[in-house]
Amino acid sequence: MKKTWESALDELTDMELNPMIQGELPNSLMLEIMRESENSVIFGLDSFWEGVDVKGDALKCLIITKLPFEVPTEPIAKARTEEIDRRGGNSFYEYSVPRAVLKFKQGFGRLIRSRDDSGRVIICDERIETMAYGRKFLESIF
Repeated sequence: MKKTWESALDELTDMELNPMIQGELPNSLMLEIMRESENSVIFGLDSFWEGVDVKGDALKCLIITKLPFEVPTEPIAKARTEEIDRRGGNSFYEYSVPRAVLKFKQGFGRLIRSRDDSGRVIICDERIETMAYGRKFLESIF
């Protein structure tokens, strides 16, 4: 996220957009700024993918730097994938992909909160096009 932020910052600023990156300002202040402006671009982590409500024109662009797969070594993810593998299933397609697709859809939902909302989503992860499972991510938002 930091590399993408650094490479895009000047151009976004030149376009008269208000780019912000999570971690440099308190989340509550970032949300306040977003709600009061009409030109915000936010680079955020998980905490901006769930439970954040910014309606209308306050948020117009969402940049997703990578598909939101869980860390496979996290204890809960590891236990669930091991169980699926143990019974002969494919833990990647039965657990990891569906969980990531749900998280992706939630992230996309930060931008589109109602029928009247519009905006742009920039997905920087090439796997959305190069991997067979990428189609599942795109289908989840259409």
